[in-house]
Amino acid sequence: MNVRNVVIIECIVFLTFALCVNVLGGTIYFYRDKAGGLHFTDLPDSRNYKPYISEYSLISKHKIVELAKKYCRELGVDYALVLALLKVESNFKIHAVSRAGAQGLMQIMPMTQTDLKIYSPYDPDENLRGGIEYLKKLLQKYKDKRLAIAAYNAGQGAVDKYGGIPPFKETKRYVKKVLEEYHKFKARLMGQK
Repeated sequence: MNVRNVVIIECIVFLTFALCVNVLGGTIYFYRDKAGGLHFTDLPDSRNYKPYISEYSLISKHKIVELAKKYCRELGVDYALVLALLKVESNFKIHAVSRAGAQGLMQIMPMTQTDLKIYSPYDPDENLRGGIEYLKKLLQKYKDKRLAIAAYNAGQGAVDKYGGIPPFKETKRYVKKVLEEYHKFKARLMGQK
């Protein structure tokens, strides 16, 4: 089978799934095996599957930013900080999945999703609400933006254990990057007023 035929078949599969998702709702997942074969399901049974298309696929960055603003206002959380987390965590990509298994815009781990009552991690509304609520709890607990950011990345247990930012390279880089983005967003938002 030549490349052109493969592309045509993939387009047909995509359009078929797009129609199904539009009519039925939900998310279609896929993975490509070692032989290059595509596998699709609506009930992934392994971490190999990544979101292919969902009812949320066409939501714009503008809509995401507006939802974030809404929840920040409702929950009293710094909007610039949430924008910085969104930029670093998922780069505003609804279907982002980390190597560790964190999902969605705010990159929330499945165990935390349960605690936050997030049932559809790729639903921007649920993911943002849950992620911003979680961030608020961390900010209230640590009363220090840097520690809350570190806990968002490494977990509360690690921050508690070390009595501060854990000595992990990834977490130190993460806190630095989020704070850099935070200052950029803060400056942009101040410039808009």
